[in-house]
Amino acid sequence: MKTTTTRAKFAWALLIILSMSSIARGQQQSTISGDAAASRIAWWREAKFGLFMHWGVYSIPGRGEWVQWNEQIPVNEYAKLAGQFSPDKFDPDAWAAIAKAAGMKYTVLTSRHHDGFALFDDPGSNFTAMKSAAHRDFVAEYANAVRKAGLRVGLYYSPLDWRFPGFFFPDLYQASAVEMREQYHRQLNELGSHYGKIDILWFDGGGVDWLGFNGVSFKGEWKARPKDQHYSGSFSWQDDQAVGNLRKLQPPIIVNDRTDAPADFQSREGDGAMGNFDNQHPWELCTTLTSGAWGYQPNAKIKPLNDVIRLLVGAVGRDGNLLINVGPRPDGQIEPKQVERLREVGDWLKRYGQSIYATRGGPYLPGYFGVSTYHDRTIYLHILNPTGKALSLPALPAKILSCSSLTGGGVACKQANDSVEITLNGNADTVDTIIELTLASSAVAIKPITTPVTAKE
Repeated sequence: MKTTTTRAKFAWALLIILSMSSIARGQQQSTISGDAAASRIAWWREAKFGLFMHWGVYSIPGRGEWVQWNEQIPVNEYAKLAGQFSPDKFDPDAWAAIAKAAGMKYTVLTSRHHDGFALFDDPGSNFTAMKSAAHRDFVAEYANAVRKAGLRVGLYYSPLDWRFPGFFFPDLYQASAVEMREQYHRQLNELGSHYGKIDILWFDGGGVDWLGFNGVSFKGEWKARPKDQHYSGSFSWQDDQAVGNLRKLQPPIIVNDRTDAPADFQSREGDGAMGNFDNQHPWELCTTLTSGAWGYQPNAKIKPLNDVIRLLVGAVGRDGNLLINVGPRPDGQIEPKQVERLREVGDWLKRYGQSIYATRGGPYLPGYFGVSTYHDRTIYLHILNPTGKALSLPALPAKILSCSSLTGGGVACKQANDSVEITLNGNADTVDTIIELTLASSAVAIKPITTPVTAKE
């Protein structure tokens, strides 16, 4: 009876883990401040738009990047996928060309996901692309192609590894946890030493609070650690040491907030995590081009063009970036229909990119009308929710010299002491009506201006 009860409790604990397994949480570290940090991340703030690519042996079953965990595939069975991994249509130059056609300025590739399979060479591991059927270092080929195309090179890396019991129970299996940590430090050193200039290291699954999928503890009974409590065991990833060494190897590199080391930018994940305006901390929304998993799934539903554009405009108008993901097929190709959608976004940016690139969010805060961006003496009003021909916004503390519509039709602007009145003459763009306001002075000095959250206010 005692054994049965113990097993039941353990099973219940695993159910808790499973319920949290699909939730990726950023550590939300405070970002590094100061002139050096601002200079390091300046290019990224101007870039605004990047391509994320989740690709590895999990593309073979085609059920997403979490297939091993979700289906509880035994480690030894899952490892056999490496013997099938030989993508004969892998073309990193094509990937780079797709990103450029989409108007993206940087790319991020999953160099190693939670399953432990590395797309790069690591002499200390047997679970790598170099030791797969492909016998290739895909990170090296990718980095060279992206750099050659004039794009910034980003690598995703997950310190956690489902093959190590020490991730789930670091205090019970300390030797395993330490071995996993050694792999993390070693592989991060490999990435920082042998692949040329790396612009972004995009961490996931790091930080001690993520151990055991955000914490399962046993103190008389199995239970999840409350969200407001931090891990208090003896294990440490020693992130400061690992990331500190990476920064020595790659001084200009920027990293996100999913470790316990100081970060350059914060991560928000998923369409619903757009969140609030924040011009104090660099941040990025990462989400998928398709509905469903981040890794390859056949016939995944692609988001409509209008939705993708609104995600981009919404993030930039809140002073963030957008990193949108595709999952290449097992053969290395990105689905043609997904490529088509990305090219459509690129066509939109060719027309209206001046209101996106090198801008900052504001000065009008997001409201019922949409969002705003600015650059130097120009404010761009992105009217995402037109309620008619007239739009009334709070007053601007700067003189408007002219106004025009980038998206077609005429526009008239009237500046009063207490408001800015905008009248649209013609059809509003169904996706994003963009009004350009030219000021007599720089918009940089204008403090954020609150706008009504509903049309009736």
